[in-house]
Amino acid sequence: MVQPVFINRISAFLPHDPVSNEQMEARLGLVGGKPSRARKLVLKRNGIQQRHYVIDPQTGEPSMSNAQVSAAAVRGLLGPGFELASLDCLVAGTASPDQLMPGHGVMVQGELGNPPCEVVTTAGICLCGMTALKYAWLSVASGESRNAVACGSEVASSLMLARNFNDEYESRVEALESQPEIAFEKDFLRWMLSDGAGAVWLQGQPNVRGLSLRIDWIDMFSFADQMPPCMYAGAEMEDGQLLGWSRFDGEARNRRSLMAIKQDVKLLNGNIVKFTVEETLKRIMARRELHVGAIDYFLPHYSSEFFRAPLAVGLANADLPIPEERWFTNLTSKGNTGAASIFIMLEELFSSGRLRSGERLLCYVPESGRFSSAFMHLTVVGQDGDNT
Repeated sequence: MVQPVFINRISAFLPHDPVSNEQMEARLGLVGGKPSRARKLVLKRNGIQQRHYVIDPQTGEPSMSNAQVSAAAVRGLLGPGFELASLDCLVAGTASPDQLMPGHGVMVQGELGNPPCEVVTTAGICLCGMTALKYAWLSVASGESRNAVACGSEVASSLMLARNFNDEYESRVEALESQPEIAFEKDFLRWMLSDGAGAVWLQGQPNVRGLSLRIDWIDMFSFADQMPPCMYAGAEMEDGQLLGWSRFDGEARNRRSLMAIKQDVKLLNGNIVKFTVEETLKRIMARRELHVGAIDYFLPHYSSEFFRAPLAVGLANADLPIPEERWFTNLTSKGNTGAASIFIMLEELFSSGRLRSGERLLCYVPESGRFSSAFMHLTVVGQDGDNT
């Protein structure tokens, strides 16, 4: 028997003080010892004004691991009624784990030091935060767990440090003026990605006092049967095939910047809205009661303000033209934190005092890895559990 599940606490952790657009390059370092000619143009197009890095401003080195950032977000959930000793299930998702093995989830548990419990790691790119949340939701809904924590985190800055890049960066700058989407190539992702973590605590009953978010459904679709890889790291594309890092020797990995994040921007721009919005919503709306009048807040994860207008067009094409005054995003102030983004958005809205019992939230998380998408529907529930 499936029981209702409620998000009763949400936590976000953003390391160090915010980093402004003017401070970014000093924090990440100069590639080839030269200031970037691309930075200002990329930032103008993505609209991000500040973000956070684990990079210590004094030493220039990372001050926290991804596991530590995740653990900090989980600790933010602690309080009356919830302690780590009572946790039944911990699910952690990230696109930037500290190591290939062990899994990220058990490293987070190690940092937390909580007693033995079920621990799961979800992998991928932006969507792995939502897959972590879905696993945690289903664990509580099925009765397998009394409670669960799901967290999403990213530490992208370690991959963005200047020492990881070579002179090919400068060779691509000239194309920016005529082809702005080239800003998503691997070199320019330095100005797109940032660090942070978020976590949610799930139970089978709502908070006794205050508000909760009831999870109504989480639907996900992958279009890997139709689409090739678009965003990847630790691999190289050769003759249409993705070759993993283990196929190359150490010298080749360094020479080819194999561990850098890469993205096929032409493939991205031509397909991200079509598949992650229009094709996904077509499938969801065939099985769910979903219409514009029944959505009070739309929380979209997107990597850049460049995609805001295309997203609006995609929603309209899917017969779900949600007015932009109902959108809630903190991309410009919190940055693009990948798998953590939806948690960080939810935490800000949940803590804002704006939500009222009975309101409905629709969350959207796409990823371009091989074109996957998730939509989540939440209902705000009052302290008596009544959502009417």
